[in-house]
Amino acid sequence: MPPLPTPRALALDLLATLLDRGRLLDELLDDRRLARLDERDRAFVRLLLATTLRRLGQIDALIEACLDRPLGPRAARVSHALRLGVCQLLFLDLAPHAAISTTVDLVKHTPHAGFAGLINAVLRRLARDGAAMVAVQDAAMLNTPDWLWRSWCAAYGEDTTRAIAAAHLSEAPLDLSVAADPADWAERLEAEILPTGSLRRPAGGAVSRLPGFDSGAWWVQDAAAALPARLLGTVRGRRVADLCAAPGGKALQLAAAGAEVTAVDRSAARLERLAANLARLGLTARVVAADAAAWTPGESFDAVLLDAPCSATGTLRRHPDVARHKSPGDVTALAATQARLLDAAAGLLAPGGLLVYCVCSMQPEEGPEQIERLLAAGAPFERVPIHPDEVGGLAELITPAGDLRTLPIHLGAQGGMDAFFAARLRRG
Repeated sequence: MPPLPTPRALALDLLATLLDRGRLLDELLDDRRLARLDERDRAFVRLLLATTLRRLGQIDALIEACLDRPLGPRAARVSHALRLGVCQLLFLDLAPHAAISTTVDLVKHTPHAGFAGLINAVLRRLARDGAAMVAVQDAAMLNTPDWLWRSWCAAYGEDTTRAIAAAHLSEAPLDLSVAADPADWAERLEAEILPTGSLRRPAGGAVSRLPGFDSGAWWVQDAAAALPARLLGTVRGRRVADLCAAPGGKALQLAAAGAEVTAVDRSAARLERLAANLARLGLTARVVAADAAAWTPGESFDAVLLDAPCSATGTLRRHPDVARHKSPGDVTALAATQARLLDAAAGLLAPGGLLVYCVCSMQPEEGPEQIERLLAAGAPFERVPIHPDEVGGLAELITPAGDLRTLPIHLGAQGGMDAFFAARLRRG
């Protein structure tokens, strides 16, 4: 077995892979080398990567201010090492000598050893002047890609956009959905019961060690992600199709509520995780590996939940790498896919059946514009407005049209929530 790299060296490898090769943070956190670290070092690597990604715009501006000219693509690894060093120095508040010396060590004995002096000089300057430089930065704009900033300002206004960007700088808490007895599990898990019904704990620690994990009493699910399935109302004994179902939080909700669930997803590998969670919780559902846009089951359903693939711009608190991977072109392509899926979902419903369409995106093209397109095309559906009492009395989550629109700033005093859009329609 090859020698285990230091936590910072592993963080450098993972950051380079993410930014240079377009890999996802969640995938990289499954790296076998990370599993070989002790729990404290694993937590440090995750925190260092997530904080660097959340603050990447600020960090790059600070580095640029300290250089006479850009390092260039051949020195990309040096740039990544500097990013990690600045993060430790200014945003994780590590001792300057530790942040500087360990960052210099990352390039020693490598082809980039000649940059050791530059790294040392940049970090020493930032140890002296960095706090004052950070104080005058526009953190909200710097850490938000320009295209997202413009899109959100147009949709929500600049003040709300700034508040959203600020929310993205904090690590998301751990939200859980319980199958039964939320008050009892809140006490046992030392969790808070949110107005929407989810349980909330601070982030950190091994989820699998919490009481009730092995017995399947609960599952991890952001408070906002738990809302769309509840919009179908009483589902006991009803035939419900959950489209694009993996990894399965909503399918678990529906099965726990007594629905006859058919969970459909094109990824067989992701459905394995769903099947494992169903088994852990002692729940049943029919699991189908298929493209939901082309799936022809030969039957109709009482209700359909479509959690469409999207840009995931509503999940930046949990997945800060999303902002670095997505582009306006991705939104356009995804909107076309969502339209095909929504049309297919509409065709699966029996007369009088309910359709809930949702996405974890803040982009209007992926949310309300999809619903307006379907209705404008003459589909036999009417909107069924969502009422505040269905979402814990939080009227601010309801749009003027009667749809659900959560944002990271909602439940702000309690740690925020992911951004979701959901609309409920009834087939005539």
